[in-house]
Amino acid sequence: QVQLVESGGGLVQAGASLRLSCVASRMPVRMYAMGWFRQAPGKEREVVASISYSGSDTYYADSVKGRFTISRDNARQTVTLQMNRLEPEDTAVYYCAADINGIGPKSKDSLYDYWGQGTQVTVSS
Repeated sequence: QVQLVESGGGLVQAGASLRLSCVASRMPVRMYAMGWFRQAPGKEREVVASISYSGSDTYYADSVKGRFTISRDNARQTVTLQMNRLEPEDTAVYYCAADINGIGPKSKDSLYDYWGQGTQVTVSS
């Protein structure tokens, strides 16, 4: 059973930084595109960032461009989301996802096959 485990969430003030990590097990993460999504209360889940299997291509939602950076370390089976200059609007549960049918970064959650349990990020004003 494929497992994705997120960590690094927490409560911070606006302007602060957080670093989310997603560790994959029972799957060769080096072969798959990965993504970070988030879901705020009362809102639909939305893409935050995604990365190709090699790490050479990335995609970012407009709302996080210039503030967030997605990266991966295939040797450590890890995908990371560095979040800088956090805003209250970034408050959400953040999910890591794996796309086992593609190699390029994807923005639609329906294209991802495996999901983590999520980690809460709360940004106070």
